[in-house]
Amino acid sequence: MVALFHTGKFVTMKIRIIIFVALLIGSTMTKVNAEINKVAQSGYQFLKIDADARAAAMGGAFTLVGTGASSMFYNPAGMTEQHVNIDFFSTQTNWLADISYYTLGVTKKLGNFGVIGFSMQTSDYGSIIGTRVADNTAGFIETGNVEVEALAMGISFAKSLTDRFSVGGQVKFVSQSLGNTLMPDGAEKSNKTDGLAYDFGTIYYPGIKSFRFGMGVRNFSKNFKYEDDSFPLPLTFTMGVALDVMDFVGSFGENHNLLVEVDAVHPIDYTERVNMGIEYGFKKIFFLRGGYKFNHDTEGLSLGVGFSIQLIGLMTKFSYSLNDAGAFSPVNRISVGISL
Repeated sequence: MVALFHTGKFVTMKIRIIIFVALLIGSTMTKVNAEINKVAQSGYQFLKIDADARAAAMGGAFTLVGTGASSMFYNPAGMTEQHVNIDFFSTQTNWLADISYYTLGVTKKLGNFGVIGFSMQTSDYGSIIGTRVADNTAGFIETGNVEVEALAMGISFAKSLTDRFSVGGQVKFVSQSLGNTLMPDGAEKSNKTDGLAYDFGTIYYPGIKSFRFGMGVRNFSKNFKYEDDSFPLPLTFTMGVALDVMDFVGSFGENHNLLVEVDAVHPIDYTERVNMGIEYGFKKIFFLRGGYKFNHDTEGLSLGVGFSIQLIGLMTKFSYSLNDAGAFSPVNRISVGISL
């Protein structure tokens, strides 16, 4: 009887925690929805770039299937899906116009306390020549290279409140410099902003095999400002559902996985979108991936491959994605991950 009493109190406490978190998320989402007034454009566009080749191959539908370090960039609650002590990954994205983006993340389990993580995004915009209006034949003179930089660094934490419900959040410092402006009097004016932004999300398993649903909010912050021009970050609210289809086909699914996810995306600077992704896995070694971004202005179809192998005692993961970019050349990504 005493054991049952304590068990009942424990379950009741968990239910209260879930209700509290749900109310907290609900009140936060009310504020988020109030903040999401559509704008013509937002700043810090590099925060919208897919940070992981696996996620990109699945059309960005990664709110629920992401685990470990890569999940910090989509839904920090996915960190709780990590089954290793430490997870690390790094991605290089060859973007449009010879621009490259670099991403890395590392997460560590803290036993029953939860999972912590560190993430970073940076960029290489190549050489950009600055100019100034001049009274000559060309109408301008060159002023040298313009140093354009973008950086985001974050600290994350996630915890499973029950065996079905997880929450996670990230606080990140973001900075962007568009170089210096040469004023008519010869003085230089810096075009740099920085500040804090926040990500958070949830994952819930209702008890139907691997089926789960959840949500993520990315880049929640106050408006940033260059001199007189104020602009928001690319605030994005995502809700999704996911499952492994092979859970429903009996013993045949023992060596096969077929993950499917569909995300509804509500960005601040564009109309609503739907991202859909699928991943076939054989013995958790070899993977084929595909996805599609519906109602996207440039991206659409995506494809990718991946594999996981043991190298010198470490689980090593490789992923590659190829994404359609409309009138531009396709975007290539490669990710490397290590787990121990």
